[in-house]
Amino acid sequence: MSTSPVSIPKFAPDRINVMKPWLGEDEARALAEVVASGWVAQGPKTAAFESAFAAHQGVEHAVATSSCTTALHLALIVAGVKPGDDVIVPSFSFIATANAPTYVGACPVFADVDEATGNVTAETLDRALTVATSAVIVVDQGGTPVDLSPIRRWCDLHGLLLIEDAACAAGSTYGGEPVGRGADVSVWSFHPRKVLTTGEGGMLTTDNEQWARRARTLREHAMGVSAAERHSAIVAPAESYAEVGYNFRMTDLQAAMGLVQLAKLDEMVARRRLLAGKYRTALAGVPGLRLVADPEHGTSNFQSCWVEVLPGYPLGREALLEHLGTLGISARRGIMAAHRQPAYAHVASGGLPVTERLTDATLILPLYHLLTDGDQQRVIDALANPRG
Repeated sequence: MSTSPVSIPKFAPDRINVMKPWLGEDEARALAEVVASGWVAQGPKTAAFESAFAAHQGVEHAVATSSCTTALHLALIVAGVKPGDDVIVPSFSFIATANAPTYVGACPVFADVDEATGNVTAETLDRALTVATSAVIVVDQGGTPVDLSPIRRWCDLHGLLLIEDAACAAGSTYGGEPVGRGADVSVWSFHPRKVLTTGEGGMLTTDNEQWARRARTLREHAMGVSAAERHSAIVAPAESYAEVGYNFRMTDLQAAMGLVQLAKLDEMVARRRLLAGKYRTALAGVPGLRLVADPEHGTSNFQSCWVEVLPGYPLGREALLEHLGTLGISARRGIMAAHRQPAYAHVASGGLPVTERLTDATLILPLYHLLTDGDQQRVIDALANPRG
């Protein structure tokens, strides 16, 4: 099997990206207003974005951060995860899900996932439980909502903290409500690959006022008085630092973009679900391809629209990626298996057969707000005629 880079023919059709953020004049105006204000660091726009996001998700508190990874780092600290603790995480996730427990001195313990959704279940978590487990991190992989209620009951039975890595899931629902509400603390990503983007950036949400307050302090060096308070005062109050903190702040430039994107979120999710439905209908009769779908317990925002390449398909996953590449179509390998990475070679993983199968056999299809009908049809034709 060839592993050399794909060479796109000189006269190939225009490239179809796997993802493009939906940005326009509204975002440009919002950014220009912040620049004109002279206040571009964390300030009033960040506070407004936090309030708007909390209201949209139906939670009490939202704390903006520089990324979802830093939000997850803070979530573990404020929830009380300690050095020496075990934290159960899915291996079938971006490496940051495993990295965050490592940052606080805990050990990630890898759990397998459900083959239909790519998410952990109460049963897969139970197989990974250790005497040192203090918390679990569940992931709404690719925007597909995790079945949280059984996991919540299982965590309560064992006295475990429940943290939801909803990095991909802004706009997804669980039981008719926004995802993330049933966890003790949830975190979100606004990277350009996500549906709602601020360029980079993240958010921590929780109903725990004490945790939110501490996260706000820790994100700006654990300063006793906020930077916004100091800079708005004519005579700045003296600051003090009760503990070691971090520089995990979001800027008002990012937050201004986030406010515009949040107002467009429902429209973006509706469009993505429409496109995913077109893929599902068109590929239903293609033997050997299985497209991710909504689970019974919720709806996906289809941040990632992934397809599993089964033995009945004429090409393997790698060959299919090359085939698409020659036609100017940029797909991506599916979600990684963190336990296979050299950074976690020292962590015993046991058997994770579903994770390894999905990692080896899935790819992510182009899907974004401005994907045209013609370009989507090009992708469908390429998948339906892999020898053509």
